[in-house]
Amino acid sequence: MALGKSLKVVVLSAVMMVPGVAMAQQAPTGSIAEMANTPLVRVNIAESLRTPPDEATITVATQAKAPTATAAVAANKVKTEKLLAAIRAARIRERDIQTQGIQLQPDYRWDPPSPGGQGRQTLIGYMANNSVQIKTRNVDKLTSLLDALTTAGADSVYGPSFGISDTAPLKREARVRAMKRGAAEATEYALNNGYKSVRLLSVEEGTSYRGTDVFVTGSRVGYLPPPPPPPPAASMGERGGGGDIVAPGQLETAVSLNLLYRMER
Repeated sequence: MALGKSLKVVVLSAVMMVPGVAMAQQAPTGSIAEMANTPLVRVNIAESLRTPPDEATITVATQAKAPTATAAVAANKVKTEKLLAAIRAARIRERDIQTQGIQLQPDYRWDPPSPGGQGRQTLIGYMANNSVQIKTRNVDKLTSLLDALTTAGADSVYGPSFGISDTAPLKREARVRAMKRGAAEATEYALNNGYKSVRLLSVEEGTSYRGTDVFVTGSRVGYLPPPPPPPPAASMGERGGGGDIVAPGQLETAVSLNLLYRMER
């Protein structure tokens, strides 16, 4: 696993106050003499681990056209049922299959203008669409899954969006590394200023804007945009595309810690 690092250090002297930002804990207070003898050092550490994704989410959709709305919905229902059967045959769990949207809209034909006249739209029928989102844990078989879905009648494919099903072990490892680095960096600053050691006073963990307990990024490394879906009438093998067309790359899980130490003699 590749390791990403960043460091920010702030030494608080006797005449400096801790900035008044929103923090999980208040910085320790004491007399001017006490803080002068044992100043504080604040270390901001970010550790990140990169690992291959173990799940992928894609959205597939069907479309049907017919002269009437009822006929369009019925035709699309048949196509959707065939697609869902292919999804279940691929051993996608029921909880990982979710309808994203059903749409019915008029279908118009554009009639070009005649000499001296104006063009116009003519209603020729209706279009029905149904989109389904699925999640697969077999990332290494994603190409075969896409082939099966398009063969089953999927008219469009969106994705994939990669993820890690359980980031807890990665977070734990990142925290261990961050704490170790923080202690080493703070100790180095203490030794450089004539002190022998440091004592940990507080630990604050960064919070993402989504309210999770740690700051976790999901940047994709080596991302390639998904190719256009193949025609339903021909499989990838028949077109000579037997190789993988999906590059999962790696995802980054990061932890940001704000560590406050007191330098001691």
